[in-house]
Amino acid sequence: MRTTRRTFLGALAAAAAAGPARGEDCAPKAQRVKGPHVWLDLDQSELDDAYDQSVYAPNREQILARLATNSELVRRRLGEPQRFAYGASEFEKLDVFAAKRGNARINVYIHGGAWRTGLAKNYAFPAEMFVHAGAHFVALDFVDVEQSGGDLFPMAEQVRRAIAWVYKNAQRFGGDASRLYVSGTSSGAHLGGCAAITDWQKDFGLPADIVKGYVLCSGMYDLRGPRLSKRSSYVKFTDAMEEALSSQRYIERIRAPIVLLYGTLETPEFQRQSRDFAQALKKAGKSVELVVAEGYNHFEITETLGNPYGHLGRAVLAQMLGRDR
Repeated sequence: MRTTRRTFLGALAAAAAAGPARGEDCAPKAQRVKGPHVWLDLDQSELDDAYDQSVYAPNREQILARLATNSELVRRRLGEPQRFAYGASEFEKLDVFAAKRGNARINVYIHGGAWRTGLAKNYAFPAEMFVHAGAHFVALDFVDVEQSGGDLFPMAEQVRRAIAWVYKNAQRFGGDASRLYVSGTSSGAHLGGCAAITDWQKDFGLPADIVKGYVLCSGMYDLRGPRLSKRSSYVKFTDAMEEALSSQRYIERIRAPIVLLYGTLETPEFQRQSRDFAQALKKAGKSVELVVAEGYNHFEITETLGNPYGHLGRAVLAQMLGRDR
């Protein structure tokens, strides 16, 4: 019989309908027995997965490599950033991509990396968008939790000092200190939340409102869940750390508007953290907006910071420039 395109496609359809051809697909699936609840309705395995982005984002390494490559391309187009030290240690430095105009708005970006990884040079990819919008883009470097011996306090302290340094030294790169904004993603959003509860007057002798707005994406705003998860294998959580660095517990200290974002393909805990923080802020009468990005995972939504039409890029520019989202 002569084989036609129709008969060939029909044979393929019949084969597919007949069932899987691979032996591993035919094997019965073992159903995992749920253990006792450790946090909310999650057992230990579920909680560990809920704070492990690789479980929910199989393209993590691809996107991180893309961010680094795109950051290098941005440096080629804009030139190398100005590099400043905001402290004495080798970790306490920041990159400034300056706008073409003077006295321009400033966005300070805090990168993520599960508190363990990340460098400012690999998060330069949004700089082009900010510079073209007439704003300065500042990417922070700071110690990671393994370099600090499992302690999150030095990270939060360095981020706070970096923001204070930018405010006090804005004129060195043509920035307008009165229009300073902060953005952060993942563990950087957690550190951004710590910045939002800072008493700038008491701790730094600065005006209470040095930061005019925060855009925090895919962050952690209460550390109880992370502390109970496998992240405690490299973070030496203490009661004092959990309490002091859980921004949701200090809503009354927050002065600036906050925009929170998360993707619908993120882990259930990262989605819940943003929802709960937004609800707490709203209940307290604070200025808050929650943006839910349909179909984005943890790393895909971070990538939208470099796109003025992406969820994160649009949110930051709207806050800084007073535009409608």
